[in-house]
Amino acid sequence: MFVLIVGGGKVGLNVARSLTLLHHDFVVVEQRRSRYDILHHELEDHLRFGDGTELWVLEAAGIGKADLVVAVTGDDEDNVVIAQLAKHEYGVPKVVARVNDPRNQQTFDLLDVDATVCASSLVVSLIQHELPVHQFVPLLSLKREDLEIAEIEVSEDSPAAYLPVAEIALPPGVLIGAILREGVAVPPGGEVELRPGDQLLCLLPRRTERSLLSSLLPERRPQDVQSETYIDTGAGARG
Repeated sequence: MFVLIVGGGKVGLNVARSLTLLHHDFVVVEQRRSRYDILHHELEDHLRFGDGTELWVLEAAGIGKADLVVAVTGDDEDNVVIAQLAKHEYGVPKVVARVNDPRNQQTFDLLDVDATVCASSLVVSLIQHELPVHQFVPLLSLKREDLEIAEIEVSEDSPAAYLPVAEIALPPGVLIGAILREGVAVPPGGEVELRPGDQLLCLLPRRTERSLLSSLLPERRPQDVQSETYIDTGAGARG
């Protein structure tokens, strides 16, 4: 597999090192001369100097044969341009992009980028999971499968409270992967009765969050529950 990495910062360099261990071919594009000089000793022939938003630089780096393009510069605008060129101009099969500001996530989604990584959002999700102050926490988006993993807490007023898992009315396509109860994972067998305070790890089709919230937390408006979550990362509520 040939991977084109645009951005030779810490993220790009660590990706390159990992690809080396996995015996994949790659090229890193870096436009800062000082950083390029630092990387050259380690990457040698796998390094190209230039602005990754310029066509001739991408072509010289081998985008025409790339199986995967990884846009991990520190500038979201550059990553958007690189992702768009890779996906729509050169038809690269897979494109992964770094999102520095969570408020820009929607822009990357509109470009149909195969996968995005946002460190800020990941950290906030982990904090929310470890220090639960919200009833609903999105944990991971699986864009290629059009699925996501989310955590939802069963409230005292939830219609799921005190019901066995087999009798819970869930939206189509939603699966309960595990029940977290007092710090212990409980297998979601059909006979297991849910209790207030249980946290459900759910696998659900993307854009069905509000249906899930309406089913398990009907006492609250889904958009209100979502806004409590997304306000922390600056991202807008999703459908």
